[in-house]
Amino acid sequence: MFMLLVGSIIIGCNNQVEGEFLPEGGTIILATTTSTEDSGLLSYLLPYFYEETLWEVQVVSVGTGAALQIGRDGDADVLLVHARALEDQFVADGYAQRRYDIMYNDFVVVGPRDGILSHNNDIEMTFATILQENLRFISRGDESGTHVRELEIWEALGLNPRENGSYYEIGDGMGATLGMAIELDAYTLSDRATWLNRPDHGNLIIICEGSPNLLNPYGIIIVSTTEEPIGSRIFVDWMLSERGQYLIGQFGVAEFGSPLFFPEAN
Repeated sequence: MFMLLVGSIIIGCNNQVEGEFLPEGGTIILATTTSTEDSGLLSYLLPYFYEETLWEVQVVSVGTGAALQIGRDGDADVLLVHARALEDQFVADGYAQRRYDIMYNDFVVVGPRDGILSHNNDIEMTFATILQENLRFISRGDESGTHVRELEIWEALGLNPRENGSYYEIGDGMGATLGMAIELDAYTLSDRATWLNRPDHGNLIIICEGSPNLLNPYGIIIVSTTEEPIGSRIFVDWMLSERGQYLIGQFGVAEFGSPLFFPEAN
């Protein structure tokens, strides 16, 4: 790891020579999944990043599928997303040179506290029961990382959720999906961080958690067509650095007693 000198601030950077002065700041565009925005993670991290590098980050918060398309269209510099197969295909298609592991958390199924499903760690049984009993389920339906994982679970079980007359695909973000699930007393799949940061859970509680199939890894990618290669490199290196990883690991600890995201940079 080399040291990057930006103005009078020194940060770790893998691709620069020690002591080299670089332009003092600018703006990059980050296309990212709604969970990093709705959870509050970016609102927590980005002020530190700006203070230490003088680079601003303009956030476009959409589902992972939409974020990857923004990258394909050349309208973002960096992507922070969570659908590994889609991310790997993005790199294989030549839109980026590499995907970096950055962090992970997990998904949870939430549903009515007085419903027929009790708290468990069996995602297969949970989803099968939702379908068999025609229980109301709200799907993001937006090709986000959360939606992709939900469909992967149904497919692995050999089940078609659309056979459930109470299965609704709303084509919206995690916050809106949780809002509808709360309003309709329904089940849904959520990332844990967004769920915990929501102040009102209504009648819903966590029904299923802790299954290996609910792990939720995130990747960070510099788009090949970035118009700010220096700023993009600084941002990614900062996020992967000891400093960035420490801050990621501290997010949520004070409020919830444990991190909402776990650092995973190699």
